[in-house]
Formats: sequence, structure tokens, C-alpha cells
Amino acid sequence: MLFSSLKISASGLTAQRLRMDVISDNIANASTTRTATGGPYRRKKVIFQARDPRIRVPLPFGRYLEIYLGNKKPEDSLRGVRVKAIVEDKSPFRLVYDPTHPDAGPDGYVRYPNVNVVQEMVDLIDATRAYEANVSAVQSAKSMFNSALQIGR
Repeated sequence: MLFSSLKISASGLTAQRLRMDVISDNIANASTTRTATGGPYRRKKVIFQARDPRIRVPLPFGRYLEIYLGNKKPEDSLRGVRVKAIVEDKSPFRLVYDPTHPDAGPDGYVRYPNVNVVQEMVDLIDATRAYEANVSAVQSAKSMFNSALQIGR
């Protein structure tokens, strides 16, 4: 149980750092109209999932309840978070009329990425705050560990 809180916070730090990297990629490619695959850049999203070291396959929600409600040890229910997937946002591309653009179609419209920079900045602030919360949890755990060691003197 001593290191469980550190493991949980570490998993949150890792997940939020990856989320910030993906958001940064989205912002950097907000105007990319041509990629190696041939179309405009498509926004990416990070999907999180609770991490459970005892269960290796997804189970129905009712089964999770049975496992955790019958559990007597609180440390067995601690698990953290992991990145389940990085998926592409399937929302439509933005169309901007600019017949002089090299990537304009025959109708004069340019397909721009489905990235809303304002939304990405809000998501980045959210990820940063979650990262900071996990850092605070690590610092609090370290402080409690030091206090426990001082009691033993």
C-alpha cells in the first residue's frame, strides 16, 4: 500500500503527458492541408481507461461491481489509469473558399483539418491541471512517508 499512491499518480502523470503531446500535435497541424496519407491532418484524441492489475480483459460493469464490493482489502481496488487508444476524430473537415490555394479542389474550396485551436487550448489547460494534481499527490505522499519515518526515530 505504501507505493500504491505513487504508482497511481505516476500512471496519471504518464497518461496526461501523452495527452499533452497529442494536443500539441493537433495545434501544430491546425493548418496542415496535405499529409503523407494524401488529405488534411485529422485531429487525434486520447482515450483513457482505468488500469486494473488483477484483471487482464474487459469485463461487464456488473462483474467489476461483484469483484470490488466483495473485496476486503482497499489496496486491491487501487489501479490508476492507462491510455487505451489514440483515435482520429471523424468529424468533418473545415471548408474554406480559397481558389488560389494549391490544395483547393475544383470548386475552389480547401479542406482544412478538423482542429479547433480554442478547444485544443482548453483541453491543454485541462491536461496541465490534471498533471499538476498528480504532481501534488506525489509530493503529498512523499511528505507523509517522511513524517512516518520521523515517527520511528
